[in-house]
Amino acid sequence: METNLQQDERYYFAKKKVTEIKGFYGNLISYIIFNGFFLILNLKSDPSHLWFYWPLLGWGIGVIFHGMRVFNYTPFLGKNWEERKIKELMEKEKITKTNWK
Repeated sequence: METNLQQDERYYFAKKKVTEIKGFYGNLISYIIFNGFFLILNLKSDPSHLWFYWPLLGWGIGVIFHGMRVFNYTPFLGKNWEERKIKELMEKEKITKTNWK
């Protein structure tokens, strides 16, 4: 049986996750709108010199990393890596403390 504390904790984490997802979609919508505006501005002002792709590229990299963080997609330093590293550091600390005694 689930206690009120566990329910509250689950609600808090779910609400936090929804806020993060909402923030990501806000970022993505801003990215699309502003970069569309930059494209139009660039083509209207000086079509011979294309610069709109620089903010598209820079902001796009940020959007990709934001999405990876929000949706827990970390191919390089994922959850398994974290757990292994924590165990490794705990073992090192245990050995260090044993050597001091």
